[in-house]
Amino acid sequence: MVLEGKFALVTGGSSGIGLAAARTLRNHGARVAIAGRSREKLDRAVGELGGDVLAMETDVASLDDLGRMKAEIETSFGSLDILFANAGVALGTPLATADEATYNKIMDANVKGVFFTVQTVLPLMREGGSIILNTSWLNQVGTPGRAILSASKAAVRSFARTMSAELLDRKIRVNAVSPGSIETPIHRGNNQTEEEFRVYADRVGAQVPLGRMGRPEEIAAAVLFLASDASSYMLGAEVVIDGGRSEL
Repeated sequence: MVLEGKFALVTGGSSGIGLAAARTLRNHGARVAIAGRSREKLDRAVGELGGDVLAMETDVASLDDLGRMKAEIETSFGSLDILFANAGVALGTPLATADEATYNKIMDANVKGVFFTVQTVLPLMREGGSIILNTSWLNQVGTPGRAILSASKAAVRSFARTMSAELLDRKIRVNAVSPGSIETPIHRGNNQTEEEFRVYADRVGAQVPLGRMGRPEEIAAAVLFLASDASSYMLGAEVVIDGGRSEL
């Protein structure tokens, strides 16, 4: 799974799954760009990954930001071979109390953001490139309090199919990764201590057939597979990495 000579973009690449994926793609030879909303987190990520990583402050829900991101990539890379559309948010939305602002925040980031990220960078994608979308195990199950988040991720799962069909003539493959509960900052509460997080992780992990939460590197390994020629016969598919939670 060598990616020498390839250019990759990872949105939401400054922490968690995105950062792990950026590191893995770079370690396998790709030149990597990351996008994220926080300049502080981006700078920290570049410090971890190496100075040759292109880091762009981008809100994927903003078409203006996406346009600036595209221009920077075109100037620095010229083209793209790999896109990991990873950026998104996860918030609880109980049916009785969820408000419109929360609905918009989730749908803007998870659905609008993914769709327009792909649309924006598509002119830069080389023939035979690979697009990987980040959905969730929630698209397969009914989980109380997660209706809007689950629906947004089901939309992303659908994008993998419909976008694949639309890009057949360019031989661009679109597939999805579907993580379960992964130990990332999205699961950490504000001002939560490490001890408090471990208690939370143990409780969530007990709900998983494998008995633990997943690690970002385990999702990154699937992203690498889908980005590489090792997955050349996969199209419109979903790789579920959830410790068996949606299957058993």
